[in-house]
Amino acid sequence: MSEAPGPSRPGALLGPAEIRDLAGRLDVTPTKKLGQNFVHDANTVRRIVAAGGVHADAIVLEVGPGLGSLTLGLTETGADVLAVEIDRRLATQLPDTVRMLQPEARLRVVHQDALTLRAGDLPAGARPTHLVANLPYNVSVPVLLHLLPTFPTIGRALVMVQAEVGYRLAADPGSKVYGSPSVKAAWYGSWRIAGQVSRQVFWPVPNVDSVLVGFERHEEPGDETLRAQVFALVDAAFQQRRKMLRQSLSALLGGSAGASDALTASDIEPTLRGEQLTVDDFTRLGRTVLAAA
Repeated sequence: MSEAPGPSRPGALLGPAEIRDLAGRLDVTPTKKLGQNFVHDANTVRRIVAAGGVHADAIVLEVGPGLGSLTLGLTETGADVLAVEIDRRLATQLPDTVRMLQPEARLRVVHQDALTLRAGDLPAGARPTHLVANLPYNVSVPVLLHLLPTFPTIGRALVMVQAEVGYRLAADPGSKVYGSPSVKAAWYGSWRIAGQVSRQVFWPVPNVDSVLVGFERHEEPGDETLRAQVFALVDAAFQQRRKMLRQSLSALLGGSAGASDALTASDIEPTLRGEQLTVDDFTRLGRTVLAAA
């Protein structure tokens, strides 16, 4: 399948009719399993690209490009785009679609599952500076927590995710939606809600709301050993989030007394709950635990 819908003109994006036509030609039926909801609104696409800070010198990693709606918005800026697509039909067609509409586009497609993507899977020498994606709702957090450490050159990201997930990523301590993903994501940088997205810009229309979440990387607070320890503490704290830390961390830290001692040594009140701690608090506790090991 090499024919793409629509006119051949640089800067062209895909609209609703082109999306449906292309899906029909490829015999693609959007599946919930792969989280396939294709954006068909040009204004939304360009808003995502602008919010992601994409420019001509950027090297953008895009996850799940699908039929190419967002991809064309990214290549339109002159950026070098690395598109990672798990569906072989879509991965095969995407270069032809983009070439037909934007002949000068700089695009390389990788047929791969983003959850197992490694630096060596990208074209030689490719070091992405940006991550911009319409992430599948069911794997958005695992994908982010895999890609950010795998590609430390990514300094900025803008992802579209299910609203519930987006608010959790950007939540502050004490919030009702603050949890394990909030703390783990904060290890790599700062997160913010960058906008709402109407359900009507997707085909098919999803039954959930979507938001844009922005990310700016900062220096990680420690090495891989510390990160692993911190993430283990986070998991334990939020598995029993209504319990005090001296209880929720007892199994990990040798009992309630051991947990209390480690918390106190880290200037953390043992009667607090996990939802009250920042990533810096968990990092301090992780350092204490490692030092005592």
